[in-house]
Amino acid sequence: MNTFQISGNLVDILQQEIYPATVYVEAGKIQRIERNNQTYAHYLLPGFTDAHVHIESSMLIPSEFARLAVVHGTIATVSDPHEIANVMGVKGVEYMLENGKQVPFRFNFGAPSCVPATVFETSGAVVSVEDVEALLQRDDIRYLTEMMNFPGVLHKDPEVLAKIAAAKKVNKPVDGHAPGLRGEAARDYIAAGISTDHECFTIEEALDKLQHGMHILIREGSAAKNFEALYPLLHEHAPKIMFCSDDKHPDNLVEGHINLLVKRALSHGIDLFKVLLAACINPVLHYKLENGLLREQDPADFIVVDDLQNFNILATYIDGTKVAENGKTLIHSIPSVPVNNFVGQPVQAADLRMPVGDTSHTSVTAKVIEALDGQLITNALTATLPVVNGFVQSSTEKDVLKIAVVNRYKQATPAVAFIKGFGLQHGAIASSVAHDSHNIIAVGADDESLAAAINAVIAQQGGISVVNGEKIQVLPLPVAGLMSNLDGYTIATQYSALDQAAKSLGSPLASPFMTLSFMALLVIPHLKLSDLGLFDGDSFQLIATAW
Repeated sequence: MNTFQISGNLVDILQQEIYPATVYVEAGKIQRIERNNQTYAHYLLPGFTDAHVHIESSMLIPSEFARLAVVHGTIATVSDPHEIANVMGVKGVEYMLENGKQVPFRFNFGAPSCVPATVFETSGAVVSVEDVEALLQRDDIRYLTEMMNFPGVLHKDPEVLAKIAAAKKVNKPVDGHAPGLRGEAARDYIAAGISTDHECFTIEEALDKLQHGMHILIREGSAAKNFEALYPLLHEHAPKIMFCSDDKHPDNLVEGHINLLVKRALSHGIDLFKVLLAACINPVLHYKLENGLLREQDPADFIVVDDLQNFNILATYIDGTKVAENGKTLIHSIPSVPVNNFVGQPVQAADLRMPVGDTSHTSVTAKVIEALDGQLITNALTATLPVVNGFVQSSTEKDVLKIAVVNRYKQATPAVAFIKGFGLQHGAIASSVAHDSHNIIAVGADDESLAAAINAVIAQQGGISVVNGEKIQVLPLPVAGLMSNLDGYTIATQYSALDQAAKSLGSPLASPFMTLSFMALLVIPHLKLSDLGLFDGDSFQLIATAW
């Protein structure tokens, strides 16, 4: 039963030593490690951990995420089930826990701290203080997930403080989420018990938070890409740094995971052991994970790589079981029955028109969201737009298009505004993946295409869609409107096809659907759209009018 021996150059990260050795594995544990005088071409080292990720954003259920991740040497994730919790509450968290246990992979789920994320949007569930307390009592819940309500922390909101206190009571970490927070505000946020932040986008912000004792996660996902800005932190602050993806679409997960950040950091001249601290060790120590660290009596969790420059993954082992070899997953797909919460009803093109009120107007100066490639933050702009027959018109020439958010939990009037940066010259795209409440979000060059894209998602009770004239393409996401329960590699291929279809409409964005999914994320400045209307992320309030 999982009894074997394997030899290679052993990378002891904690002792900062590399030496030839044979590792003896029995019953899933490392029984002993023997140094020898042999010469080996390959290396053995602990597996990688993604220190903060929403599995749901891969559009794959946990068991399928694991199948793809192990190929890249990832053996564990610190997983925030915030997305499915916003749709289905504790029932959704339990789905993730149970599905993840079906495969050999170390998922470390947390108790969602902010469901709903704000009162300025409609979510599908509430996770109360009592729910959080009950979840944190479970051994399979490792931490309190990102406390996005940093104003609530700073203003000592009783419910926010009660959730943090529940984590402290059971000695479990509290994750942070405070983009742009600096100075005394950052100090007070951290002093409340917040231990990490993955939202830093400048090195100055990260250094400010580090000096108050916070751990900084360097994020490189499908939408938010902060690695280049933050990797120099590894030179002087390696014990307090971790790597994470936060959100990773399936096509990107096929290409690579934490292994890519390891290679990039090394290419920038960062010391090997400092890089591996962030990738392999720090998450285990901070979150008290059960990952083996390639020591005697540890679980036999480790990877085999060809060399310490290219870091090509030759094999991945978890609990002494080989789960990937030479670019192929050895984990089998697990059947899973979808769970969902979807009540959205079809819309008409007329529902998406924007009346100006005074029909004498020939133009208006409208508020415009500006989407930024590779960032979650947006800019707040204005644009002069024509009024025809009393309705404000979008402009493909100015790249000022309509964006709509449609409530998926009850019948309601769509919220409509304007957005710049998507670049569509015709057609529309839509998605039921829309952080944080996961209502349907769509951008289109005309009202008819916009309605068709929204209705294609509604017809599947969740998914992503592209409308190009008469052609409608849809990737169904039947699990909470967020994930597919089909083979991960198949979904990655299908997603790639829709990604290319969106770009064929004119979008210059590297990941149009990932960027779209964050345009309703109210806790990230500056201007966003919820199902209740335009939202000012700086003053943290809904905006009364779009012009």
